[in-house]
Amino acid sequence: MLTDPDSGGRSELGRLIDRIRARSVRSLWLLATPEGKQLTKGMLRLRFTAAREAAAGRAEESADLVLAARIRQFQFRDARPKAASEMALDHASDLLGHSDKQITKVVYQRVGKRVKPTK
Repeated sequence: MLTDPDSGGRSELGRLIDRIRARSVRSLWLLATPEGKQLTKGMLRLRFTAAREAAAGRAEESADLVLAARIRQFQFRDARPKAASEMALDHASDLLGHSDKQITKVVYQRVGKRVKPTK
């Protein structure tokens, strides 16, 4: 897995792990600021809100007011179902760590049934 069976050299994953191991440890936190401090829930909320407002502002600059409104309605908790709805059920289930695909389908995939227009 870390070595390419054909060439005997490091695989892409192996090279990535080598690069990560060569880095100096700046923080033991999974989510950290550039200074290595813990990224708190409040900090994450502020960054998400700022990014959402920036995206909505760009949509408004493009005169797409409908998109700007949809962006402002988007909440952080919508990210998991949105991602799961945009990929195949098998992949979404694996990504979300579900042992039963039915959980992914019922709880996270929010894609409506395609229907033909009436006219």
